Amino acid sequence: MSPPLVLCLLLLGTLEPAGATLIRVPLRRVHPGYRMLSSTIGWGQPAEPRGTPTPGHTSFVSLSKFMNVQYFGDIGLGTPPQNFTVVFDTGSSNFWVPSTRCHFFSLACWLHHRFNPKASSSFRPNGTKFAIQYGTGRLNGILSRDNLTIGGIHGASVTFGEALWEPSLVFAFARFDGILGLGFPTLAVGGVQPPLDTLVAQGLLEKPVFSFYLNRDSEGSDGGELVLGGSDPAHYIPPLTFIPVTIPAYWQVHMESVKVGKELTLCAQGCGAILDTGTSLITGPSEEIRALNKAIGGFPLLTGQYLIQCSKIPELPPVSFRLGGVWFNLTGQDYVINILRSDVGLCLLGFQALDIPKPEGPFWILGDIFLGTYVAVFDRGDQSRGPRVGLARAQSRATQRPGRATQAQFL
Repeated sequence: MSPPLVLCLLLLGTLEPAGATLIRVPLRRVHPGYRMLSSTIGWGQPAEPRGTPTPGHTSFVSLSKFMNVQYFGDIGLGTPPQNFTVVFDTGSSNFWVPSTRCHFFSLACWLHHRFNPKASSSFRPNGTKFAIQYGTGRLNGILSRDNLTIGGIHGASVTFGEALWEPSLVFAFARFDGILGLGFPTLAVGGVQPPLDTLVAQGLLEKPVFSFYLNRDSEGSDGGELVLGGSDPAHYIPPLTFIPVTIPAYWQVHMESVKVGKELTLCAQGCGAILDTGTSLITGPSEEIRALNKAIGGFPLLTGQYLIQCSKIPELPPVSFRLGGVWFNLTGQDYVINILRSDVGLCLLGFQALDIPKPEGPFWILGDIFLGTYVAVFDRGDQSRGPRVGLARAQSRATQRPGRATQAQFL
């Protein structure tokens, strides 16, 4: 049950296998206007590709983002590839796009790119029905199989969903077409093999590791980068702190504590936390989020979001998350969304209540507000080591060396 928005290590025995392929997915910033974003979805404008992928080399697929809280990328499906903009979502595990066979009254389908199976020579029908319920939307359709193009990877035969009915308005107004899940197989609806597992199983990706660098610099169009198969040390300030995944479904870890300034402590006995590129904000149990926003000085909207005067950003207390024995601090500049990009008026606080019922919850979700400040490396592990997430402070794009040689880290 991950919101579809939408997406990741201390150098312990880092190895670089011979012939390993690193796939880069650069992120690009867009400024689509001043639309108020949903609690779980931000909207972005698709970007033009920044270059033509070259097989066997570092490859680029342009991504878009909106207000530093949602990131998208372009993939190809079929032969020849039909292009789609998708959310790379670590909080779900299925891959789907709208279909030309969608229901006539499915508004979201008609407003987006649609997959045409008749236009693909590599299409293989399946026909099994599927249905997915996200935090802010649902859809259903049929499963099919075809070739996926992502970065420099071509010809990966994947099972995906053709969405036939998308009744939720969040999908109708979204600027992305579909979702590519990067969660664990346990979350996959219908027992479908997730795309990451498929890439590894078919020998197209060396290791089940990927990392997100989300550029939140206020200037420029560059939105950061998704790296498949490893991570780029130029994206972060070492060391990376590793936290073991406690429940391999979502990318869930144990969070030891949350502090607001020096006065308020939340998650005092420890709690679960999910690293989710598909969620825009940071969410937590309603009682604790109310206390957090009150301590910051925010005032609530009827939608459950909180606002604050933009002029107060420099005075706001830090909000700190203790993970793996290390404090990860967010300043007011990190956790406030400046809707109008102005120092006057009202700004949106990046914390919202979301009560996840048992047995899955309760837990916190560390979405793009957190992941824009800290690079995350998502490592599925192997037979000798379990899954883990690595975190390190993101390196500002302005301080990264232009024209640097690519040197990936493989874990």
